[in-house]
Amino acid sequence: MRTARRASTMEVPSFLRQLVKETEKMVTFFFKGGRREDYDFENEEDNPSPYLDRPILAKDMEEGGSKWGVNYGMASVQGWRVQMEDAHTCMPEMSGGLPSWSYFAVFDGHAGRTVAQYCAKHLLDFILDKGCVMADEDPDQVKDGIRNGFLGIDRHMHTLARNENWDHSGSTATAVMISPRNIYFINCGDSRTFLCRNGQVVFYTEDHKPCNPREKERIQNAGGSVTLQRINGSLAVSRALGDYDFKEVELKTQTEQLVSPEPEVYELRRTPEDEFLVVACDGVWDAVGNEELCAFVRNRLQVCDDLRDICAQVIDLCLYKGSLDNISIIIICFDSAPKVTPEALQREAALEQIIEQKVEKIIQMMRAKDEDPDLLYVMKFLASEEIPGLPPGGGIISKKDCIIAAYQKYAAAIRSIEAMDTVGSEDSN
Repeated sequence: MRTARRASTMEVPSFLRQLVKETEKMVTFFFKGGRREDYDFENEEDNPSPYLDRPILAKDMEEGGSKWGVNYGMASVQGWRVQMEDAHTCMPEMSGGLPSWSYFAVFDGHAGRTVAQYCAKHLLDFILDKGCVMADEDPDQVKDGIRNGFLGIDRHMHTLARNENWDHSGSTATAVMISPRNIYFINCGDSRTFLCRNGQVVFYTEDHKPCNPREKERIQNAGGSVTLQRINGSLAVSRALGDYDFKEVELKTQTEQLVSPEPEVYELRRTPEDEFLVVACDGVWDAVGNEELCAFVRNRLQVCDDLRDICAQVIDLCLYKGSLDNISIIIICFDSAPKVTPEALQREAALEQIIEQKVEKIIQMMRAKDEDPDLLYVMKFLASEEIPGLPPGGGIISKKDCIIAAYQKYAAAIRSIEAMDTVGSEDSN
């Protein structure tokens, strides 16, 4: 079963727009490994910004599951980027005689979206065409099939790029293939996947960055260099599908090029204690770490049974923590994932009541000083407070909706009272 929906555009508070507008260039260089001196701030016409003046926050969402106990939610957002370059595949029940297998993948495109979209549609076919993924599984054969599928689609796209005037895009890929016995973790680039078991991150994929010693050695052996943590000062990932301008080194094999399309594939035996998987692009990991996100998702699962909504909460958290990239995330839950409980719902309601009371006091304090209520001040004040019970990994920012609702409620009430006082004063005169 699978459903999809598109959420309405959310209005971003003016303070957030202003904050990100002022810092987006510097934040981008911190996240992506560049330096301030590499950007010509005085000549922006020659360096058009890859960012919008305001983010596009309409979320694409999906949910679904299988009769084998694998349920998922997905959400993605364009965000501040000029173009949406992410793509994804969600298949809780695989075809090809493998209905008890599942496959989920996120493709993070760069310099265009053609490669990401093509891989989302066709990569699994290339993997299955090798005949190595079978119901009577041999883990080594499955891993070989996945690896050969990546290399095969990359060769195929290289031919298409030459003959059909494709863009110069590339794409990272992170995915999981779930069999009744094993989880296969697949990664090519700097997107990432992790498994939560017994409340802890027990496995996560390695990001492929040019500065990693093994990646750097391959790049240098192919005649390239790593400058500003990028290949030849340009590309910030060392493994990807596409990026054919970096795959033209003579006398080097497909996996020895400046950029390699070879994925790393690991298998992990499934256990009854497996709770959930997170598959996400670097728009998430730029803002939140593995353990933070694991704790946050576990906490939200106890108060929300809609995986789409939890994915959306993660996206909002990343945006409010400064992520400027496209953001895509898939959460895949197993039977042992945390469930909604009355106790957790009561704690959440009590927390929101405390937050609302604090917002009211802050606004009253500001009015006592004859200052206009200001949402940015309220957020900063609350961030400095010790508030027990906040979602781990999320903090006060993850309760922004509660804060904004309380702020609007009490600020509006104060304005209404002031308006009535003004009218009464005029009537008396």
